[in-house]
Amino acid sequence: MSKTSLPAPDHATRLREALLAAAFTADGLLDLLGAPAYAALARSETVPALRATRGDTPLDTLVRLFLLQRPVPAGRAAAVLPLPECVTDGWLTESDGEVRASVDVRPYSGPDDQDWFIVSDLGCAVGGAGGIGSHEEGVVLGIGGASTTLAGITVRRPVGSALDIGTGSGIQALHASQHATRVTATDLNPRALGFTRLTLALSGAAPADLREGSLYEPVAGETYDLIVSNPPFVISPGARLTYRDGGMAGDDLCRTLVQQTGDRLNEGGYAHFLANWQHTEDEDWQDRLRSWVPYGCDAWVVQREVQDVTQYAELWLRDSGDHRTDPAEYAARYNAWLDEFEASGTKGVGFGWITLRKSAAAAGDPSIVIEEWPHAVEQPLGPAIETHFARQDYLRDQDDAALLAGYFTLAAEVMQEQVGLPGAEDPEHVVLRQNRGMRRATKVDAVGAGFAGVCDGSLPAGRILDAIAQLMNEDPVLLRDRTPQAIRLLVEEGFLEPVPPAGRTAG
Repeated sequence: MSKTSLPAPDHATRLREALLAAAFTADGLLDLLGAPAYAALARSETVPALRATRGDTPLDTLVRLFLLQRPVPAGRAAAVLPLPECVTDGWLTESDGEVRASVDVRPYSGPDDQDWFIVSDLGCAVGGAGGIGSHEEGVVLGIGGASTTLAGITVRRPVGSALDIGTGSGIQALHASQHATRVTATDLNPRALGFTRLTLALSGAAPADLREGSLYEPVAGETYDLIVSNPPFVISPGARLTYRDGGMAGDDLCRTLVQQTGDRLNEGGYAHFLANWQHTEDEDWQDRLRSWVPYGCDAWVVQREVQDVTQYAELWLRDSGDHRTDPAEYAARYNAWLDEFEASGTKGVGFGWITLRKSAAAAGDPSIVIEEWPHAVEQPLGPAIETHFARQDYLRDQDDAALLAGYFTLAAEVMQEQVGLPGAEDPEHVVLRQNRGMRRATKVDAVGAGFAGVCDGSLPAGRILDAIAQLMNEDPVLLRDRTPQAIRLLVEEGFLEPVPPAGRTAG
């Protein structure tokens, strides 16, 4: 890993053209390396990729230079790249007939298969050649799982203004540049702003308004249609590493970021955050997160994982390379983490996503959904998140009578599973399962299964229930009384979709 002065973006367009001409793209890498070597890179294993690039093609040269960060002969580099400009601008250094990369340049596939490049410090591309560990203060990491997760959960629609807080190497700003008229990116680390400038330039994106500072300090008094942040959310003793440690006690940085968002969002605007939060001995974690939601905002919080304090400490001690230090020093750092957790009564740490939406209706009746969902999902989730809030708007305006008068269709991706003993006349239970989005599954009774199966937008819910009551010899009044809550839940979780008047079929 190396911290040098950053390259100048003066000739980024020429460099980009050279990279693309050599197929130095996400697809090109997969074709060259093959799936096993490509996957090994994500595990910080470089030997398979080194073996796959023993040739002298332009792509071999670029992979070794920028991805594996090995020196290559200057003549080979000059055959592929505009070498004088790359050296003058600082992308490469030349010595004794060889050239080396001064920064990590990593191909990244954007939406619609756009070819982008993420620029970061050497050895700091997550899962890259140097792996993660032994990072110095102030270094800037490249693309990683957290970055792609946040990009995937973000609602993508044309907006006037977007804000990326803690931009790092500029991945979220790059995504936002595709659908926002104006992008502002902030970071406490000025080096990160420099890398964001390079990422945008090398990816052929419009420049962003780059501002130095913490949280909302650089944009005081301004509001946005979209706010995203992969903040330094790690709950740690002290603030050793800017890219991960927030420097506030416990989960205060994430709490402050979320609570201050209400005043920064325009009406109808979305905010998306990755966050950690404490599980303490004297407070339910859901109540803790509910207290973070700012006035005037709807919220959807999804806890994806919970680690006990020992697992959490070990994860981040490995991240910083402390497991490779002197055993006594490692033990001292480990104890410091456990002392911090013991003092705050923390028994575990949750990780997940927080989405806020500014809504006039939320001022009087906010929709706040806080749940645990550790199961596999289908990215990108942005469309599913947008429809979640649309369903909340619908349900907020529907009492039981309105639900029974409503028309619904079964969501296209929902399948029905019957679970029971082989040969049994009736299943033990029926499961509705989504094959897309959150990929939820829910058990339903015979009434619920029959109701969902009949919903095609042609009949109101009440008439469907009346027909089911007749078939099952049940009292239709009692069935109407007890079913709206089940319908509400199926709508809320996306199994049923409300049909507007214009979309209803004749029944």
